Amino acid sequence: MIETSNFIKTIVKNDLESGKVEKVITRFPPEPNAYLHIGHARAIINNFEIAKEFNGYTNLRYDDTNPAQEDVEFVEAIERDIRWLGYEPKNIFHGSDYFEKTYEKAVLLIKKGLAYVDDLSQEEISKYRGTLTEPGKNSPYRDRSVEENLRLFEAMRNGEFKEGEKVLRAKIDMASPNMNMRDPVLYRIMYISHHQTKDKWCIYPMYDLAHPLQDAFEGITHSLCSLEYEDHRPLYDWVVEHCETEHKPQQIEFGRLSITNTIMSKRYLRKLVTENHVKGYDDPRMPTLVGLRRRGFTPESIKAFILSTGLSKTNSVVDYAMLEHFLREDLKLKAERRMAVLDPLKVVITNYPEGQIEYLDAENNSENRELGTRKIAFSRNIYIEREDFLPEKPNKHWKRLSKDIEVRLYNAYFIKCTEVFYDENGEITHIHATYDPETKSGSGFNARKPNGTIHFVECSTAVPATFNLFEPLILGDDITPENFIENLNPNSWSVQKGFVEASLAKVKPEERFQFLRNGYYICDNDSTENNLIFNRTVGLKSSFKV
Repeated sequence: MIETSNFIKTIVKNDLESGKVEKVITRFPPEPNAYLHIGHARAIINNFEIAKEFNGYTNLRYDDTNPAQEDVEFVEAIERDIRWLGYEPKNIFHGSDYFEKTYEKAVLLIKKGLAYVDDLSQEEISKYRGTLTEPGKNSPYRDRSVEENLRLFEAMRNGEFKEGEKVLRAKIDMASPNMNMRDPVLYRIMYISHHQTKDKWCIYPMYDLAHPLQDAFEGITHSLCSLEYEDHRPLYDWVVEHCETEHKPQQIEFGRLSITNTIMSKRYLRKLVTENHVKGYDDPRMPTLVGLRRRGFTPESIKAFILSTGLSKTNSVVDYAMLEHFLREDLKLKAERRMAVLDPLKVVITNYPEGQIEYLDAENNSENRELGTRKIAFSRNIYIEREDFLPEKPNKHWKRLSKDIEVRLYNAYFIKCTEVFYDENGEITHIHATYDPETKSGSGFNARKPNGTIHFVECSTAVPATFNLFEPLILGDDITPENFIENLNPNSWSVQKGFVEASLAKVKPEERFQFLRNGYYICDNDSTENNLIFNRTVGLKSSFKV
């Protein structure tokens, strides 16, 4: 694991040394209304890694205070993603676990004269709030008595009012320069069945009330969140102070991480799915964790990427190539190497005996010999990549096969093209070649130098396969939530039909390989023994500069 330091670790270390905290407890609090994406991975990884480094622990807490878009499907998906990344929460809680305690704290605020029931509509509340340059004005219902507020708040709970008819607001300062402190709404009425509490409640706490209280109830010491919540911290602290919680959590903000050509917003990812721009949340082009997993990314590569970016108080943007770099670094010694031909061109080796097949030794990974060896088939008929052949050698830089030019076949022999065959449209149908039996791989033959080395698959044992090839889903450097649909890449997913070597006949979904000279691939979830499907995870060459 990459060793990194950041300002949050410094804060945690100082808090432990000063005795401010005895044990570090963090939390990851997703709202269960969507699938997690790689932006969430930053929060997950840093929360768990920081707690682990200081011998603490991390809770998973579902922020399920808004049942309108929440579903048990997302709850289950979130837990799968966290465990796939390699983490196990100490406890799993739901914000709804604390609805009764949160209600009691709201009653306390009313009794202290710090909260009131307001009859203003949402539009009126917004109008009364003022602007960044002009103070707001008090609601005409702000000075209701404690007794009346208690009665109305209980009536809200009992379902005696319509949605939007009343809300509970904090009584703070309508002239505060921080808009979040201008009597924020604490509770609203919603007649929606909750996936945990069903129809028990019809009032639900707002995030700015629920979140600090939940942190306090769980004993969270360091509540890590993104920079957008920095202006909410005074309200966070106000709630903790005036609700008289026994434990006082500390909110710390860090900058968001953006990745080029990538939209990381639950709302806009949902738009891609609902408008059928992609095939679901697990589409391999998506930045969701389920999508990255299906694409072939490893938990280790995502962790290394996230930790390498560090944490700061500013938002940052990194190149997608950096994420791919860490994937290649993780896979290069793990992935067994195989041969696959995505766009086949048949080669008939005319001087090789008809009906004969021989099996040659091949290493599974020449950089990691612990992965062992396998046998690969060779015969008179083989497939090579169509792009590895040109009828005439174009220039001295061409290092593949062409007419009367000799190349080496990986782990096999030298071959030379002798004849090219075309159809009526002038397209090459197949070629003839000869081989030199003295040049068998491993024989030590070095009498002449071939014009490069190419891979192949023997025809009679070749297994048909489908290859999904991906480009960036979104093109352009200036991508915004407003223009990302019009910048979708029409060529982001293409399909090719080819062959893989016989050793992959029994491959299982999520098994990863490096296909020689083609890139890293993963066997897709929909793949079967009779219909092999491989997703290209990443190419072999990187544009990222370390």
